[in-house]
Amino acid sequence: MVSDTIQFLFSNQIYKIKNPDPNKTILNYVRDDLKKTGTKEGCAEGGCGACTIVLGELQKNKIIYKAINACIAFLPTLNGKQLILVEDLIGNNQKLHPVQEAMVKFHGSQCGFCTPGFTMSLFSMYKNNRSVNKDIVDEALSGNLCRCTGYRPIIDAAKSLNNKIDLDHFKKNQNRTINLLKKIQISEVEINNKGKRYFAPKTIINLKKILKKYPNAKILSGGTDLSLEVTKLRKEIKTIVSLNSLENLNFIKKNKNYIEIGATTSLIEFQNFIKKYFTDFYEVLKRYGSLQIRNVGTIAGNIATASPIGDTLPLLLTLEAKVVVQGINKIKTFSLNEFFVSYRKTKLKKGEFIYSIKIPIIKDSIFKAYKISKRFDDDISSVCGSFIFSIQNNKIKKAVIAYGGMSEIPKRASAIENRLLNSEFSENTFEKAVNLINKDFSPLDDMRASKNYRIAVAKNLLLKAFHEIKSKKTIRIN
Repeated sequence: MVSDTIQFLFSNQIYKIKNPDPNKTILNYVRDDLKKTGTKEGCAEGGCGACTIVLGELQKNKIIYKAINACIAFLPTLNGKQLILVEDLIGNNQKLHPVQEAMVKFHGSQCGFCTPGFTMSLFSMYKNNRSVNKDIVDEALSGNLCRCTGYRPIIDAAKSLNNKIDLDHFKKNQNRTINLLKKIQISEVEINNKGKRYFAPKTIINLKKILKKYPNAKILSGGTDLSLEVTKLRKEIKTIVSLNSLENLNFIKKNKNYIEIGATTSLIEFQNFIKKYFTDFYEVLKRYGSLQIRNVGTIAGNIATASPIGDTLPLLLTLEAKVVVQGINKIKTFSLNEFFVSYRKTKLKKGEFIYSIKIPIIKDSIFKAYKISKRFDDDISSVCGSFIFSIQNNKIKKAVIAYGGMSEIPKRASAIENRLLNSEFSENTFEKAVNLINKDFSPLDDMRASKNYRIAVAKNLLLKAFHEIKSKKTIRIN
């Protein structure tokens, strides 16, 4: 069954919108149509958190609460979910929600512009965690900026929610909410609004049919990058094909040889899974945008976007990941090292889509990865470096080195790799090898960093990897 209507739950009612504008953001719908103005627009690119809302999603008969950036989420992506705004936190008895009470008690608001976004991030944290610690609080608030520098009282408010019993009106109405979400028939969506089309197929067969008919369509997974074409570049996207209704693309599988991640698996799901296998991958992912971004963003989207500063890309390059691509008639597998062609260009052709990413499970090797950015949290990399070494009898038997932010594409440092291979694992070896950085890269000066800074940082990250491996200690500043 195909529908031209999206359905979602709001204020304990099922809302239906026929042929919504596929380019309209949830933020604009909330403010312009629902007339709920608590949610604010700050940056229009998912970087400040003023627009934070929470979506309730039904998973295995349980509601999962996800904070997202409403400013970069298209309205049709509300389909099948519960929309929760800051105005919804006060119950029918007009009593403040525990999160709101905490913000008042600890004086967590100054000018107030960012306060609704902080409150919604805390609400999501409160609903998903019975107990909280510093790491959980830091992650929950990493995507919210306060220009008044009022973080300390907000953090105090967050910590006060530790072990607080969840008896809010959302908890009391939980069964009713679950039943209402089940009533929403999540059918395939096909929207046509004044020539702008939006498709959300539920099967790969139908996805292929749509891509065959509309080969120039923009594929939407997380959409945290695609939406900027509308919010920042002021363009119109004529045809969008969303992968988010394809359950067959949302998976993580593991066997003895590799980990396979489906194209629509969120970064937060992958982050929590990968920690067991590659700690540094987990640590870099924790700084990938914000929790709001990782709740919807995907690795497949990061690869398809092909940004030279995509945080996962140098890490996947060193892990020698492969990309499984499906077309109308056949399946192709690419080494990630050959997948990037030029600036934001890949070997992905019209009518093709990424099905999954395969990451080999490395044995007898050491993996290191580092991200350098102006802000520690919620910022884009100036340089991201990733390294794998296999060392036997103090000889380097394998060296795989990749950087982001150093070239028009995420790229391996082949000259340095060749210099290190079969060399002695020593400081002298690495001190000489880093001087080959100019053979591999000629980075640009831009707003994030100068060319000289990037070269110096890239050298130092390689030396840092050596010293961490040699000393068997992590050298990190938190």
